[in-house]
Amino acid sequence: MADDMRIQPIDIPDQPGAPSDDDLVAGLHAAYVAGYHEDAGPVIPLARFRRDMCAHSPAARAEAWALIEDDRVIGGYSLAFPQLDNRHMGWIFPLVVHPAHRGHGLGSALWRHALDRMRAHGRTLLLTETLADGSGARFARAHGMNVTLSEARRTLDLRKADWPALERMVPEVEGYSLERWIGPTAPELLPDLATLQAGMNDAPRDSDLEDQTFSLERLRVREESMPESGQTCYTMIARRDSDGAPAGFTRVFLNTDRSDGWGHQDDTAVLRAHRGHRLGLLLKLANLFWLREREPHLERIITWNATSNSHMLAINEAMGFELFDEWSEWRLTL
Repeated sequence: MADDMRIQPIDIPDQPGAPSDDDLVAGLHAAYVAGYHEDAGPVIPLARFRRDMCAHSPAARAEAWALIEDDRVIGGYSLAFPQLDNRHMGWIFPLVVHPAHRGHGLGSALWRHALDRMRAHGRTLLLTETLADGSGARFARAHGMNVTLSEARRTLDLRKADWPALERMVPEVEGYSLERWIGPTAPELLPDLATLQAGMNDAPRDSDLEDQTFSLERLRVREESMPESGQTCYTMIARRDSDGAPAGFTRVFLNTDRSDGWGHQDDTAVLRAHRGHRLGLLLKLANLFWLREREPHLERIITWNATSNSHMLAINEAMGFELFDEWSEWRLTL
């Protein structure tokens, strides 16, 4: 690395909302966005990038580092260290060098720096994700990582959707009722959301990861940060009529400024005791029709799935989701 370059820490305050190195965060975000092309899907807005990659949370401590040349950010990386579970693991995303500065070993310099930070924290498993093909995948492979999970993004184009066919797909499910809300989850509903989020531990994952812990504090902070990060959310849950027990849920996130026409399908899960009633399909379709009514500007919904998650893939494909691109989750044991 040239003498006029340095890897500088980005200050992350312990208290959410406290002043931080906003210029460095914005520079790292700009370097990340510069590598995008118009067919790469929705871009992560700066406010969400700051929350997800350059801020602490009850679930994880974050470290972010900026690669500086002549007082300009030309790259950097973010590391997240889980605190409630999986305390042997670190997640790195992004690790990026601005396209104008690639080909000079700067990415490898950032990589070595990140491995040193992993060791300093006593972490032994590093995970990240990249497009299945392309420079990110080549970089991961060249630096000793192996694919641990294959994933795919699919999109549903609401402008071309067969709405009459979707209406005919809505299953009749007896013994359950739907409940819904827009925006952050109310405090009194957080215990139900925590119960439902735990259902995501059944999703495919790296074999060395343990179940995630969805504490009320983790969820409260996440929900309260939603407006600040420029997002809102449509949540639909199912309850069993006999006792009111939460049975399943689905969520779709939107940018609050409605600027890009994208909806982001987030988690969908049905708890084991309630499976076999087609609740997953009912929840996703009900939420979709609600979105269509409330958000007529919405053009496309994008979703992630592990390619081994055959049940959810079948639901998405039946709804008309089409393959957008393929991703790999990578691992390195230190």
